Amino acid sequence: MSELTVLLEKYSKPGPRYTSYPTAPYFHTGFTEADWRAELAASQDPARGLSLYFHIPFCDTLCYYCGCNMVATGDYNKAHHYLDYLDLEMRATAALTDPRRRVEQLHWGGGTPTYLKPKDIRRLGTMIRSHFDIAPDAEMGCEADPRELSREHLEALREVGFNRLSIGVQDLDPRVQKAVNRVQPEGLIRQVYGWARELGFASINMDLIVGLPHQSVASFAHTLDVIRAWGPDRLAVFSYAHVPWMKRHQKLIQEKDLPDFATRLALQDLIHDRLGEAGYVNVGLDHFAKPEDEMVRAQQAKTLWRNFQGYTTHKHCDIYAFGASGISQTPDAYMQNEKNVKAYEAQVAATGMAVERGLRLSREDQIRRDLITRVMCDLELDIPTFESAWGVRFGEHFAEPLKDLEPLAADGFVKIEPAKLIVTDLGRLFLRNIAMCFDAYLKQAPVVGTAAIQPRYSRTA
Repeated sequence: MSELTVLLEKYSKPGPRYTSYPTAPYFHTGFTEADWRAELAASQDPARGLSLYFHIPFCDTLCYYCGCNMVATGDYNKAHHYLDYLDLEMRATAALTDPRRRVEQLHWGGGTPTYLKPKDIRRLGTMIRSHFDIAPDAEMGCEADPRELSREHLEALREVGFNRLSIGVQDLDPRVQKAVNRVQPEGLIRQVYGWARELGFASINMDLIVGLPHQSVASFAHTLDVIRAWGPDRLAVFSYAHVPWMKRHQKLIQEKDLPDFATRLALQDLIHDRLGEAGYVNVGLDHFAKPEDEMVRAQQAKTLWRNFQGYTTHKHCDIYAFGASGISQTPDAYMQNEKNVKAYEAQVAATGMAVERGLRLSREDQIRRDLITRVMCDLELDIPTFESAWGVRFGEHFAEPLKDLEPLAADGFVKIEPAKLIVTDLGRLFLRNIAMCFDAYLKQAPVVGTAAIQPRYSRTA
């Protein structure tokens, strides 16, 4: 057993991915639509850009591993009419938005955004531009499922301004694909990737998942070797979270077919070795990019940030999310929409918005969010600069978290110097564990109704 495998086994525990702090389980229904409208009105700084997110929850078929908020349906009318509600929601939000603010980033996620027919891709694109001012150089990305995808879908995306594409690959092994109900031959993915390159998408990401049924080191090595040869600009390699108590359809996956813990650890070793050999930089938390990628450059310049869309180079943007389950963010608050599509549509029809829950951040929340984000993005923390920014004495303010961090320092994940906290190369693999030391919420359960319910997170390895 390698030293890395020993450490992965030692530190594998449930933990957040920190796309926000505080994390989503601590949002509450006491944050209402009136609170969100007031926050929108109060946060209109024309110097801050906008990042728009659109959740398209529909899919043709159900992928058994899926942990997203989605609806598998063959009734396309549901998606066609859903766009009407997105339009209403945009209108309500735009009415409270300073028209001088420009959209610097836009992303469609799901579900499967390319479930939309090309004419509706164009329709939604036109709707968005009717409500918001899109910057000419805006970063516009869309998630795509190669199945049922035509070249016309990609042409429509390019016509409305998309310049980035994220292709859901997951695994190229036919046995694995069959076990998770996502059969997509290697040749099909190659064709879609080729179309995207021909049509001029500036950046292409591929999503992979490790820990799926029947995966082995040998089978996933083949997947990595093929994808390395294709050369996508970025790769996101997620660990499968088997949470059938939260996602009932995951019960369709036979637990006996899942790779054992030793295999999962070996797969992690394989990923970092093979992608490192191919020249990809480990940005952190399952994300890899070519050295010239703007995400890598942003990390080097210490301008990288992290939000509900993962790592981003658009730190100074508020997020306005539209659609069922979408999460919006300003510097001082988070808001999540109603998750159920029918309930979302009913609320939007009634008031123009679909606020389900949210959270207003305390000063302490903001201090810890800044620290956690800086560590996960910069891979270090300049302590004097941090103390000056927040008016705190680092050692005193975080005395307890620093004690929690000592074992991780002993195992070589971080170096604690008088003026810096530094994440080592080894520590990049344990960013969630490092961040958890500074999470004040992990020792308390969120209250749902009158009951305290302990959140269930995926494992860190």
